[in-house]
Amino acid sequence: MKLSGLKVLDLSRFLPGPYLTMTMADHGAEVIKIEDTRHGDATRHIGPQEGGLSVYYRNTNRGKRSLALDLKSDEGRELFLHLAESADVIVETFRPGVVDRLGIGYEAVKARAPRLVYCSISAFGQTGPYRDRPAHDLSVNALAGILSLSVSEDGRPNMPCMPPSDLGGSLMAFVGILMALLRRHETGQGDYVDLGMYDAALSWTPHVIGKVFGDGLAPDPATERTQGGSAFYSVYRTRDDRWISLGGGEIKFVENFLNAMDRADLIPLGKVPAGPAQAPLRAYLIETFLTRTQAEWVDWFEGRDICFAPVLDMKEAFDVPHVAARDMLLRDGDGNSHLGVPIKFAEEPGEPRLDAPALGADGRAILDELGYSDAEITALAGAGAVNLG
Repeated sequence: MKLSGLKVLDLSRFLPGPYLTMTMADHGAEVIKIEDTRHGDATRHIGPQEGGLSVYYRNTNRGKRSLALDLKSDEGRELFLHLAESADVIVETFRPGVVDRLGIGYEAVKARAPRLVYCSISAFGQTGPYRDRPAHDLSVNALAGILSLSVSEDGRPNMPCMPPSDLGGSLMAFVGILMALLRRHETGQGDYVDLGMYDAALSWTPHVIGKVFGDGLAPDPATERTQGGSAFYSVYRTRDDRWISLGGGEIKFVENFLNAMDRADLIPLGKVPAGPAQAPLRAYLIETFLTRTQAEWVDWFEGRDICFAPVLDMKEAFDVPHVAARDMLLRDGDGNSHLGVPIKFAEEPGEPRLDAPALGADGRAILDELGYSDAEITALAGAGAVNLG
């Protein structure tokens, strides 16, 4: 597999870091999840359980090994630095400054492992006036202006259904790590990746930043092309109180739909800029889609060259045949559900290991691999520096 032979130490929690390191594990990296000795990653206890384990935890931590360390202890810190000497990558998501106070920050690690790539993922990055602000995805999106782009009819910002700064930050960090590893082949030196989720969120706005950069104005969601201002890029209610989406405002799609509906007279409205000028076309679509059920519209659109999709709930979404065809729903030997691997290679495809570790489950084996004797392992466990599960 593409990342076979890489060793990754995962100090991260919740979503951005664990998703990144799970992706690396899916493609062959050895990922050792470093957890505290008492509770471990909070996602072990968040949300519905399947097979005695949180679905959230399993789908961000499969294929990893767990080492439960007390990093506040001298023994735990030294054990971590010893482990870092044979690692390629470290990923951490503590608040800025925490790893330095623990004695396991980049400079401390670099002194013992100069080839290692060290990645810190935080809300706002390691520098700047927001550096020490506590924040999760919602607050980051609010400060980045993203939350203002999706509003209800009364102007209230909608709660995002997906965490864009969490996952955007995760993927940008993954790219940074791979770039640093690629460069290491030339220089022999590692690097430090400072990834702020705020920076990642801002960088993902080229499609809506036109008015800000061009006119010095904030976008108006009601008129923006991708926020509902385009009649053919919006959602519509059907007769059975369900919803469908039109997802392409290109004129060929507009013509294909309106010609099929014998309303070629409305085609010119599909050529004008998104916003109030398209209001008559939007009104027609609102009225038209209320005349049939969602299922009837699915049948009507079948085979037509128009960007259309029914709005499915998440249960329905995973029942779609295309999900199975793309191996995006996997089952382990006990029948537990796993998200599939989205990065698909023709050669050396990912091979996800569909197991997630119990807290500290791999501690004894990892310490044994590092050369610790049975007596030393017992002493470390007795001192509380490690929890062997």
